Amino acid sequence: MIAVLQRVSSARVVVDGHTVGEIGPGLLVLVCAEQGDTQVQGDKLLAKILKLRIFSDAQGKMNHCVQDMDGRGAQGGLLMVSQFTLAADVTGGNRPSFTAAAAPDEGRRLYDALVGEARRQHGLVQTGVFAANMQVHLVNDGPVTIPLRVPPLV
Repeated sequence: MIAVLQRVSSARVVVDGHTVGEIGPGLLVLVCAEQGDTQVQGDKLLAKILKLRIFSDAQGKMNHCVQDMDGRGAQGGLLMVSQFTLAADVTGGNRPSFTAAAAPDEGRRLYDALVGEARRQHGLVQTGVFAANMQVHLVNDGPVTIPLRVPPLV
């Protein structure tokens, strides 16, 4: 499973002119399930997302995670957006191949499981719409952008 995390001051997802998900300070998480992924990869990815220390402490060092952004228990938001294009392979030419991405039904199942577990563990979770044409608006804070990958078991 692949994710790209962006630390944001704010972010929102718009589908057909309507905002479907919006957060203030926190993480925009672009996520892609790959062929061979299971919920095990999703659980490992979520554990890393929730505990990754990329929010600044009083001295400006990255010492806080999204579950404790200020060191006093304040949680940041998670805006989770499915993005199969993270599995792009461009080694064979100029047109990306997406064959490494999970099939749409499996990708949706894994994405939904990841979001469900995130809501269970974190609470402040918003989403885009799986397989929709989305416009993602964000104010990247830092900027801080972190790629994460939990390889498939196959």
